[in-house]
Amino acid sequence: MTVAESPDRFAPARRATVSTSVAGSWINGAAVATRGDAHRVINPATDSVVAEYALATPADIDAAVTAARTALPGWATATPAERSAVLAKLARLADEHADLLVAEEVSQTGKPVRLASEFDVPGSVDNIDFFAGAARHLEGKATAEYSGDHTSSIRREAVGVVATITPWNYPLQMAVWKVLPALAAGCTVVIKPCELTPLTTLTLARLAGEAGLPDGVFNVVTGLGADVGTALAGHRDVDMVTFTGSTAVGRKVMAAAAVHGHRVQLELGGKAPFVVFDDADLDAAIQGAVAGALINTGQDCTAATRAIVARDLYDDFVVGVGEVMGKVVVGDPQDPDTDLGPLISAAHRDKVAAMVARAPGEGGRIVCGGSAPDLPGSFYRPTLIADVSESSEVYRDEIFGPVLTVRSFTDDDDALRQANDTEYGLAASAWTRDVYRAQRASREIKAGCVWINDHIPIISEMPHGGMGASGFGKDMSDYSLEEYLTIKHVMSDITGVAEKDWHRTVFAKR
Repeated sequence: MTVAESPDRFAPARRATVSTSVAGSWINGAAVATRGDAHRVINPATDSVVAEYALATPADIDAAVTAARTALPGWATATPAERSAVLAKLARLADEHADLLVAEEVSQTGKPVRLASEFDVPGSVDNIDFFAGAARHLEGKATAEYSGDHTSSIRREAVGVVATITPWNYPLQMAVWKVLPALAAGCTVVIKPCELTPLTTLTLARLAGEAGLPDGVFNVVTGLGADVGTALAGHRDVDMVTFTGSTAVGRKVMAAAAVHGHRVQLELGGKAPFVVFDDADLDAAIQGAVAGALINTGQDCTAATRAIVARDLYDDFVVGVGEVMGKVVVGDPQDPDTDLGPLISAAHRDKVAAMVARAPGEGGRIVCGGSAPDLPGSFYRPTLIADVSESSEVYRDEIFGPVLTVRSFTDDDDALRQANDTEYGLAASAWTRDVYRAQRASREIKAGCVWINDHIPIISEMPHGGMGASGFGKDMSDYSLEEYLTIKHVMSDITGVAEKDWHRTVFAKR
């Protein structure tokens, strides 16, 4: 397969200009040229330099946290309507600058322009718009006299300064998922995007300033996880730490946050089962498996990675998936006809390739793919591995690449047992025409999201988050607002009596 030329009829990533020299941080409402080591953003499709900047240092973390702490009282006490108005304007500005956001996202991640322009950017704008409305809809129990002689009420107050660390696979979406509910709740934020993909997060912060967000409410520091990420997660002056990324790093983040007892929200890895029952629409399951496995070149924690297929459908499913994967266009992310872009880096491609190469030694059969195409950049072919054992590495461990494994099952009990035979619990799907099977699967599969006859769709109004080694807490929806709010009970005496009846449990009247 060759890299196709991008046609003139549609190329938003070519219409906008990505700045080649950027300030790696945004602190207290301004771009800050930090003094850390020089760093380059590399386009993984071409290995060319997209932008250069200086990494942040722990001292920059201190400055960003100080700015967020200083800005907190004003933003936390702004009315919901005032916060909502700023976030609504941010949504409009993000929509107006969609071409720039697409250009930055495609150039720094290598994801196909069709994915960035039809999913990442419009989905992020919709999420911003959702939280602009959600900022005005904080609900709670009714104020009432539950004890008879006191009035009780509930206050929902901002947690405080939120430190958030986001990954490279969906840089803009992950920033929005973490930052927007925090801002809607009245928190201030210091975010560390991955040093490989900081551009859209920096643009989002700039647009937030143009929308009227007060200085210091939204700060960005771009540095390496080992120093800047650790310093941020363990900073004594933050109140909460949120993280999206691998389970291994998430555990380190939680350990750093635990030193000061910070609240933590984690969205970690996944190994999603894709269960195909014997009454499923086979063509739909085949199409869904390929789409669910290959979205974002498989660099998605909810991607379909473990197809568990009824024995009667197994052979046809394997053949069908192999045929569809064989038609997937691998190539230039700027070309709207491209289906699959590169992996994020050569190092990550080599990791994926090594895992695939070891699969036959553990009983796996490579049906298609299993190699890198003759293209510049970090590309890897769509890969299907059949007949994998339950103990094999490719079946149990997160690959984070365009790889789908397949096993068969004997009956419904076996299918659900296999689906739950993992430490992860982020997402899953079940494919069946039987409403009772669907209900059983949705009830018994241990995952934060279970799709029925589909795999991947997300919406702003519904929560996203996992269980087990996939983390805890929710992104998106009204449920995510609760992550960034503390619940305060206010109880007021309404009797005016000095000697309360309950005092007798402490001392006798004399």
